[in-house]
Amino acid sequence: MKMLKQKLVTILKKTLLLLFMFSFLSINSFSQVKSVTVSGSLKDKTSQIALPFVNVVLKTVKDSAFVTGTVSNEEGRFSIANIKPNNYFLEFSFIGYLTKQQPVYVGDLTEFLDLSTIELQESIKTLNEVVVTAKQDEVSNKMDKKTFSVDDNISQSGGSVLQTMSNLPGVTVQDGKVQLRGNDKIIVLIDGKQTALTGFGNQSGLDNIPSSAIDKIEIINNPSSKYDANGNGGIINIIMKKNKNEGFNGKIGFTSGVGSLWERKQNLPSIRPQYSFTPKINPSLSLNYRKNKINAFLQADNLYTQTLNKNEFVSRIYDGGEVINQQLKRNRNTNFFTSKVGIDYLINENNTFTVSTMFGSEKIIDRGDQPFFNADFSQRQRLWQFLEDEIKTTVMATAVYQHQFKEAGHNYKLGLNYTFHREDEQYFYDNFLPTTTGTDAFKLLSDEQVYDFSFDYTKPLKYGKIETGVKLRNRNIPTNMLFKPGVNSVIDFDAGGAATYKELIPAVYGNYIFESPKWDVELGLRVEYVRIQYNVNPDHNTYKSDSYQYTQPFPNARLGYKLSDRNKLSLFYNRRVDRPNEVDIRIFPKYDDAEIIKVGNPALRPQFTNSIELGNKTSWSSGYLYSAAYHRFVQGTITRISSIAPNSNLIYDIFQNAGKSFNTGLEMILSQEISKLYEFDININTYRNQINAFSVLNLYPTPNTFSAKQQSIISGNFKINQTLNFANNLNAQVSAIYLAPDIIPQGKIGGRFSLDFGIKKGIQNGKGELFLNATDVLNTMIIDRNIIGNGFRYNSTDYKETQVFRLGYNYKF
Repeated sequence: MKMLKQKLVTILKKTLLLLFMFSFLSINSFSQVKSVTVSGSLKDKTSQIALPFVNVVLKTVKDSAFVTGTVSNEEGRFSIANIKPNNYFLEFSFIGYLTKQQPVYVGDLTEFLDLSTIELQESIKTLNEVVVTAKQDEVSNKMDKKTFSVDDNISQSGGSVLQTMSNLPGVTVQDGKVQLRGNDKIIVLIDGKQTALTGFGNQSGLDNIPSSAIDKIEIINNPSSKYDANGNGGIINIIMKKNKNEGFNGKIGFTSGVGSLWERKQNLPSIRPQYSFTPKINPSLSLNYRKNKINAFLQADNLYTQTLNKNEFVSRIYDGGEVINQQLKRNRNTNFFTSKVGIDYLINENNTFTVSTMFGSEKIIDRGDQPFFNADFSQRQRLWQFLEDEIKTTVMATAVYQHQFKEAGHNYKLGLNYTFHREDEQYFYDNFLPTTTGTDAFKLLSDEQVYDFSFDYTKPLKYGKIETGVKLRNRNIPTNMLFKPGVNSVIDFDAGGAATYKELIPAVYGNYIFESPKWDVELGLRVEYVRIQYNVNPDHNTYKSDSYQYTQPFPNARLGYKLSDRNKLSLFYNRRVDRPNEVDIRIFPKYDDAEIIKVGNPALRPQFTNSIELGNKTSWSSGYLYSAAYHRFVQGTITRISSIAPNSNLIYDIFQNAGKSFNTGLEMILSQEISKLYEFDININTYRNQINAFSVLNLYPTPNTFSAKQQSIISGNFKINQTLNFANNLNAQVSAIYLAPDIIPQGKIGGRFSLDFGIKKGIQNGKGELFLNATDVLNTMIIDRNIIGNGFRYNSTDYKETQVFRLGYNYKF
């Protein structure tokens, strides 16, 4: 198996080299603009009086073929929608005026073009009546993002958002976090906004959000200045379901499942059984009512799961010869309820007001066992058992006012967003030693409040558009950790107490897009002022209060060249930042692992990233081939560093800025419809990760210095999705994923493989749907790690639950 993986990696490298050479020959883009609207106003050249009821005809430059037409309204304004990208000219005619022609290029980078004022000269000529027709345009493309429908992901229906993302092109999942091209420093949005459900800094909670609540997922590798500068790996935007059909309509669904069908590795002696045949239950409801000026919507989901959340076997070897073998097994019960309700109110044809609220409640019960044995497993040295009882509550309220000017696509938006997130967590520990037994506990309470204000303005131009806006964020997180040491306590109760995180970020941005028949340019700049203050309990035994602030520019640029109607070449540049999140700098040690203890670092600073990318795509009637070459350079790389304190065998995992790192790679996506019966998508991503040599000072629990040599590796992943479209609304999908070995801080992670499948059947005249699917059918997604530190090394293998079978039903009404 090992030789097969090595051969596969070699083949992938050679294949990607050829694709890279080919990539300079063709391109098209991903982001889809379904229609382009051209607008303008007509006036008398002499009197400057608006001209109503002027005939406006759109024709192609190539052969003067009629495409569509309209007439100007009483104010002299006209608007033509659903125009396919091409070279055209507009012909304006009106009784008593000279016919005028004006060239117009319709590209695929913006949905709206405004030709401003067009003046007509008086004449006695007339024009016969024009018959107005409409023609639906084809899907045009833009290369800033990729969009995927959750309903098309048959093999992951009924699971979590994290599981849904796992087989999307360019996405991998590691330690419960999403990575884009091997990078987990990404921002996850819900409906274009950061929320506490998915994390304001680092991503979180994705494994508990049901995919039944999601409509689409957007992957944005090269964000414009309109987006926050955070997230050097890119942005993932989760778009919730929201129906706008007239009248009352909705969708109900129910999914049940079971995981961990068989035991992959037997427990070490003397601990409680690991979970198997774990149940999953997910009912969902979507309602929508639209009539006249009101559109009301509701989305509600509940996901209950039992999961073997952790089953890690570790062997620690110290330079002095001591060997400790351990297992960390965590059985988890989770119930996550989420709902979103709101109203769109059309004040008039130019003004819209939307209010919505989202509520999430997550209940987690963890029962953990961690035995420690000597080198030959002949003696148990310690047993650590714990119970975690945690409730997370999230409330988000949003209000958006939009004003639409008379010109199509010319608008501004005012947005207010408030988020409250409570983390109420309790741990209870039992520490069994050969001669004594100890008991400990702690309680953590954190109340996060975030206020966001935004103003966004968009103005279509004759050959593109401009976007500008401002944003202000005020974020406050008071946290209190109360340690309750019991008999024979082993926890560091002097490291508890209160701490408060405060964040203020005003920002301003501008973005300009220009598009011509061959070239297009996008230039953007975002300027952010950031002030972070972290106030620490003055009695803390190690850490003190800390703060930082900066004002930084974050430019973005894109240069595109169209080789043909189906081929385009684009070059991107981005500068972005990753600020440490509040949990990264928390001063409290976390004891869910008794001897590999995670601790934050208040002295952590942001990492800044510069990235460039060259991408292209060639498309044909039944598919496309996309390829991209990219490079990222990171200063102040944020990572966890494992070290041991003097005269101790406890390992402390502490966030640090490790210096410079690099990520260079190639990505390819091939999508092909072989026939109406069979189609496939192949995604290959290979990259080289490098972390330069660095040295850091860990303060907790006592000062110690860690130094590391330069690390580098060539890694990547391979994915294939195959879809069969049978008669009678029956579809099947088989997905395979291979993740090559990769470097992680101080070590490496081994290769992994997974096979998924799904079947979907439309019933009840297309209103109903039955599906059956399975994730990691063969139960092969096992995670191996090798870590090397000063004075120790350890090897770990995690057999946590990855295998899940689901059966579900959806009905639309």
